[in-house]
Amino acid sequence: MFGIADYGAFVAAIVLFLAIPGPGNLALITSTTKGGVRAGLAATLGVIAGDQLLMWLAVAGVATLLSAYPAAFAAVQWLGAAYLAWLGCKMLTAAPGAPPVLHIRPHHYFRQAALITLLNPKAIVFYMAFFPLFVDPARHQGLLTFALMAATIAALTFAYGLVVVLLTQHLAARMRANPMAARVLEKLAGVFLIGFGIKLAIAK
Repeated sequence: MFGIADYGAFVAAIVLFLAIPGPGNLALITSTTKGGVRAGLAATLGVIAGDQLLMWLAVAGVATLLSAYPAAFAAVQWLGAAYLAWLGCKMLTAAPGAPPVLHIRPHHYFRQAALITLLNPKAIVFYMAFFPLFVDPARHQGLLTFALMAATIAALTFAYGLVVVLLTQHLAARMRANPMAARVLEKLAGVFLIGFGIKLAIAK
């Protein structure tokens, strides 16, 4: 279909990719918990923006560049590890009543989610390595093929993000009624972010 080797498999791969727990999902959940549906949707758009940038960088040949210069990829890994670990430490050390690590204003959520996506090892691996496997060289139609893939990714990500945001908002109403549970959730999110950072730092 328009140069995509197996469109059905491509859609299935994107859905599975979105559902795998990682920093992107955590950003959506944390944003919604802190700022409601508006913040969650802003974070969803940030994830989409990060995804699109990674995809078009792959199209531009960044994957080849990183393969030719392993040190460049290692630098990206360490930068991502440091950023995620920093966020996690901020959450773990935040005092009760302190301003949230992820700011409530929607444009902050957008930037935060976009940056987390760009430094997410799951996203980097998918767009730089796995994603090109769905391009059919014999039927490739240039930018039309990539545009269709990009639009599909954006639509599926928005739909997935909307579901996550609405479910999280439903649960967040109960969490806000229990401040202690909310603090525990923030600390747990910090632990997960540090774990993601460590995983990225030691990835080979």
